Amino acid sequence: MWRGAVLALAGAYFLLPLLASFVFTVHVPGQGVSFDAYTQLIGADGFTESLLLSLGLAAATIALSLLLAVPALIAVRIGPPRLRPLVEVLCTLPLVVPPIALVTGITTVLRRGPEHLAHTPFYRTFLAVQDESFPVVLVLAYTVLALPFVHRSLDAGLRAVDVPTLVEASRNCGASWPYTVFRVILPNLRTSLAGAAFLTLALVLGEFTIASLLGFRPFAVWIVSISGSHARMSVAVSLLSLVITWVLLLALSRAGTAHAAAPARKES
Repeated sequence: MWRGAVLALAGAYFLLPLLASFVFTVHVPGQGVSFDAYTQLIGADGFTESLLLSLGLAAATIALSLLLAVPALIAVRIGPPRLRPLVEVLCTLPLVVPPIALVTGITTVLRRGPEHLAHTPFYRTFLAVQDESFPVVLVLAYTVLALPFVHRSLDAGLRAVDVPTLVEASRNCGASWPYTVFRVILPNLRTSLAGAAFLTLALVLGEFTIASLLGFRPFAVWIVSISGSHARMSVAVSLLSLVITWVLLLALSRAGTAHAAAPARKES
């Protein structure tokens, strides 16, 4: 009974604000119920472009974060133990640095870099990373912000697996290092990889400060930009972003659980 009461209170705490927001989007004083705030989203200026941009940035950030974190954490797990605290400090350091300080440093580099590299091949690189159609500089910044969450998720998964024993057994059987990593270690980390991917996705979809100060317009910035003139539409878009995030969470969680349960079914 007490468990049900606690769950009911927690559910009310999270669902009542969402219900109030939904009522605000569909109830128009003097007109009754109207779903215009949702039907006008598809044709809203910048909605599709900003959403696709944020999803593309999220996919690139997930790939880059995992590419950096997975090899480093595996190497630390099978290497000298004294390197683990150093890697942990480096991965959690972005939690100490405020986003406003990070974006100030990025802005300084992007402003002064072309002045000193105008006559070098790197000049075009500075222009390419700031392309509005796909700003790579945001991917780099989001990767830094996501490292603490990716590290925690992957570290928890690696702690539950005897990585040195798996690597030694695989190598003794003649497997190469790529085969050992992709066919022996990573299948045991599917749940952790899915969790890291979801945390990164949620971070990118909700990040506003860095993108806004750098002058780009992903999904979160677009929501804020229309909030002044289209209040109901901005709330409707916020609810839609929550639904998209939850759907992706369920998809990633289901994928990780299904792949993790497959070896157990084979053994049984």
